[in-house]
Amino acid sequence: MLLVARYVIPVSGPHTENGAVLVRGDRIIDVGPAARLKTRYPDETTTDFGLAALLPGFVDAHTHLEYSAMRGLINDAPYAAWKLHIAEKEKMFSAADWEDSALLGALEVVRSGITTVADITGTGASLKAALAVGLRGIIYREVGTMERREVDNVLEEACADIKQWRSLVGTQAGLRIGLAPAALYSCHPLVFEGVANYAADGTPVALHLAGSKEEYEFIRYGSSPFSVHSTEQERGYGIDMPPWLATGVSPVRYILNWGVFEAPNVLAIHCVQVDDSDIDKLVEYDINIAVCPRCNAQLAMGIAPVVKFFKAGLKVGLGTDSPAATDSTDPFTEMRTGLLLQRATGNRQDFLKANQMLRMATLGAAQALGLDGEIGSLEAGKAADIIAVDLSNSNQAPAHDPGEAVLYTASPDNIMMTMVGGKILYDGHHLHGVDVERVFARTEEMRIKLRN
Repeated sequence: MLLVARYVIPVSGPHTENGAVLVRGDRIIDVGPAARLKTRYPDETTTDFGLAALLPGFVDAHTHLEYSAMRGLINDAPYAAWKLHIAEKEKMFSAADWEDSALLGALEVVRSGITTVADITGTGASLKAALAVGLRGIIYREVGTMERREVDNVLEEACADIKQWRSLVGTQAGLRIGLAPAALYSCHPLVFEGVANYAADGTPVALHLAGSKEEYEFIRYGSSPFSVHSTEQERGYGIDMPPWLATGVSPVRYILNWGVFEAPNVLAIHCVQVDDSDIDKLVEYDINIAVCPRCNAQLAMGIAPVVKFFKAGLKVGLGTDSPAATDSTDPFTEMRTGLLLQRATGNRQDFLKANQMLRMATLGAAQALGLDGEIGSLEAGKAADIIAVDLSNSNQAPAHDPGEAVLYTASPDNIMMTMVGGKILYDGHHLHGVDVERVFARTEEMRIKLRN
């Protein structure tokens, strides 16, 4: 199959005008000028996307697909208030609700040009959705408790789920299973130790870290909406038995005590509330970063120091985070928001470029997840995870730089094709293999339930 378009943007190198990508099976075989590839492979079936760009599928470095049906529920609230309200809404969902909510999210992901997700789930619904739709990714089983007596049980349950999930995945090379401790303010320290011990074999770990002012103040000072007093009331403790004591250190310094950073494959999510010494520790332990600028701005969490991460040599990818916070899974808006926030708060010497942000949403995110040997760029030998983005609209003409045109002017509505492993999941009109009408009908049922 020969895919042809006005532009081919490999991300790992300069774009090619009037380019083509040859796909056979699940692999990219060749990339280059269309004229050359047509001559070299005259018998190949050709699909010409016209005035469009072919580029690697977006790699979403952090998602929560199972929260997709909760979009729009809680707006105009900072992180802690939003989180507490969402926790109440979670109690209303059945297992079937979680699964259909995740499936809704997976459909949106495919229509948005995302081919790989790094998703944290406590229910397993995201794994089922990824399998149903055909996504690539890492699905992390979340685990957490503040109760010391519950630690062993929750870890055993998580390990059992991981074993079962891996059996569901089977030989499907596109999906891996990982482990994710819950937020620092909701985990007993021994949970982190257990995760570190389990992940010593290379199991991927994802960790929400230094994501908000409330978390920072809770860890360091023991005072915030996650304070010991509110926690005591929830758990029925008296004031003389606080489940949390202030540590006097930053979240990054706190987590260093429990061995998680010593696991070989760790992704730290957010890293908004960090200083230079924290960044030094992230470098020392070779921790990869997922930043989620739109969620961080929406919930008043702060702005991650992306340029400092780059200068320190850290691998940084872009994530969309929970649809319950941002209302959509949209890598285009995520890239634009991230770029403009960095420029608005940075200085001229650290001016972030559009191609750097596009890389964060593709090859950079793949590197942060340890998947860049397979995905993230259009190169011979890599998996055929490819999207076509329409650039024929009036607001996109002329496209002097196709990469900048994709970042500044495109939206999910411009996705003409989403391919994962050589299989077309979305052709610009139809999502293959899923009963979309049934899923949409279920979302209306969930909307009514959540609003009551």
